[in-house]
Amino acid sequence: MDPSMLTVAIEAMGTLLEPSRLVFLAGGVLLGLALGVIPGLGGIVGMALLLPFTFDLDPYTAFALLLGMGSVTTTSDTIPAVLFGVPGTAGSAATILDGHPLARQGQAGRAFGAAYSASMMGGIIGAMLLAVSIPILRPVMLTIGAPELLSFSFFGLCMVSILSGSSPLRGLAAAGFGLMIDMVGQDPQTGTLRWTMGSLYLWSGFPLVPVTLGIFALPELADMMIERRSIAAAGNVDTRRGQWLGVRDTMKHWWLVVRVALIGSTLGAIPGLGASIIDWVAYGHAARTEKGAAETFGTGDIRGVIASEGANNAKEGGALVPTIAFGVPGSASMAILLGAFLIHGLIPGPDMLSKNLDVTYVIVWSVAIANILGAGLCFMFSNQLAKLAIIRPSIIMPLILTVMIVGAFQARRDWGDLYVLIAAGVIGWCMKRLRWPRPPIILGVVLGGIVERYFNITVNRYSEDWETLEDIYYWLVYDHYIVLIVFVLSVWGLYRPLDREFKKMGGLRSIFMGFARPHFDVNSIFYVTFIGLIAAMLIDSSDWKDAAKRVPIFMATLTIIIASISFLNHTFRARLSAHAPTGSNDPGNAVTARAGHLDIEVDTSIPTLIVAQRATIFLSWIVGFMISTALIGMLPTTLFFAAAFMRLENKEPWYLVTVISFSLLTFSWFVFDYMLALPWPRPVLAGLFPNLVAYIPSW
Repeated sequence: MDPSMLTVAIEAMGTLLEPSRLVFLAGGVLLGLALGVIPGLGGIVGMALLLPFTFDLDPYTAFALLLGMGSVTTTSDTIPAVLFGVPGTAGSAATILDGHPLARQGQAGRAFGAAYSASMMGGIIGAMLLAVSIPILRPVMLTIGAPELLSFSFFGLCMVSILSGSSPLRGLAAAGFGLMIDMVGQDPQTGTLRWTMGSLYLWSGFPLVPVTLGIFALPELADMMIERRSIAAAGNVDTRRGQWLGVRDTMKHWWLVVRVALIGSTLGAIPGLGASIIDWVAYGHAARTEKGAAETFGTGDIRGVIASEGANNAKEGGALVPTIAFGVPGSASMAILLGAFLIHGLIPGPDMLSKNLDVTYVIVWSVAIANILGAGLCFMFSNQLAKLAIIRPSIIMPLILTVMIVGAFQARRDWGDLYVLIAAGVIGWCMKRLRWPRPPIILGVVLGGIVERYFNITVNRYSEDWETLEDIYYWLVYDHYIVLIVFVLSVWGLYRPLDREFKKMGGLRSIFMGFARPHFDVNSIFYVTFIGLIAAMLIDSSDWKDAAKRVPIFMATLTIIIASISFLNHTFRARLSAHAPTGSNDPGNAVTARAGHLDIEVDTSIPTLIVAQRATIFLSWIVGFMISTALIGMLPTTLFFAAAFMRLENKEPWYLVTVISFSLLTFSWFVFDYMLALPWPRPVLAGLFPNLVAYIPSW
């Protein structure tokens, strides 16, 4: 008689707790924490890096190493997200909205404490769900097809209405633009080149990492330089007590952690959705369900950090469900993990629930213990990391920029990565300054390809079954009732914020007939440019093949309509819009102006001319970094860039400049060149002096 599942689980824990395996698990955790801190790297890089080292290991040790690394990259990615507004991975983007404002208020330790404890609890809950759900969910997962996946994607897009604060129309327009950005490149069905502008780089579309770093990270660094400030005021950074205050916050909101962990593990178990949307969905859920969230989210509400981080780590347990049960990877890193299964002679499927059940439970325990160990290590060092928030911007800025640029370049190891980073940064900075919500554009970029793929599959597979309304009714109610349920929930989620904004406009009649004296400003120019760009993309797509243009034309048309309504509202009814000045008759406008756009606040007291000058200088530093990289290479550039920035921006003492510059060079060489062996762009001087190539790293 086979031993019970409980007995196998206990034996699997004993197997994992052997000292040699714990050493490998801890090594994987340390590497995962390091990769999570560096923008642009993450679980995929770590899995690919470690996979060759598992060839000579037994399956238990191999999965302990791999999952120890993969389970905690979304724990340490909180550090750059909170301190600098830079997402360590795409999954920490939502953490920025409340985590970075907390750091600016001197409460970085509190944000860390809440994030690490929520991550640990979410990871453990995800592991527990993995342990009990594989046998239960197996028949359910088999009922999920392209229509259901399309409905889940549509539901994710409807989170735009929540992530747009008081500007749902702007949010929908930004999401539509994000969807179209993701459709750039070669159409997978017809091979049609869409909006590539003759660039070979764009054949594969825009990579997510440079776009995310540009939209979220560069604007925060630019504003830090414009306002000439450190992240938090000197002497205003909390100590170890702040971390325990964050832990207490997590315990206080334990039910929120449970809910977002369930969301994270459930969405993580759905192949094809991607991990990048899970934190947004969880954040949107908290913004809708938590008391008073509409007024405080986006200004430093600890519940926003808890919601995002609790879902992040839970998704790893969910992503393992289809990977183990069906051999279908739940995420990109799980696709690499499948290689480990094959290397060790394991076949995902029924065998993992019967004769290889011990390996399955070793995987479960690895995820749980890795989360506990990762959170513990982060707790040990976050008090010191929080003090980074008071370092002068002239010192911290070149360090962050260097790591971020190197991380962005790893998307495709092409100069186009850096061009995309700058272009996305300019767009993100303009959106932030003009109070356009930025989260929807990232959500659109993440979901664009998914929506189009499952829409085309659904149409091609089922369109012949939709001959009459009765056929559609039976198809929805009896065959694909999940689609109907999710669709109703999505429409309801979208209706409430849109209804509020239409009421602020005076109703539908006022939208189309109640024009007043026009009020043109910089935002009006942005609207016109935005609508003109989408219109040009729409015209360009008219000659494509039907399958290639079906979704782009629909999205472009819908985006133009939404943006035009929002433009009319802003320009011709400025006093009635959601963006009315604080001094208007509406007492809620002060709250709307402060928190309604769910973004990090900027200092509006600085004259516009000075803002433009300092923003130009910041952009010039980045362009100078790229020019220097093209001439002498990226590693030598890190040395000269850091030294020049510190001397020219704040005349830092030479001894400090020398120590920091050479330390940055040593760190970059050891981590990126020696340890990770990342490829570098070939500089001009390498071609002029080929005899030196063997002696200069990055040449």
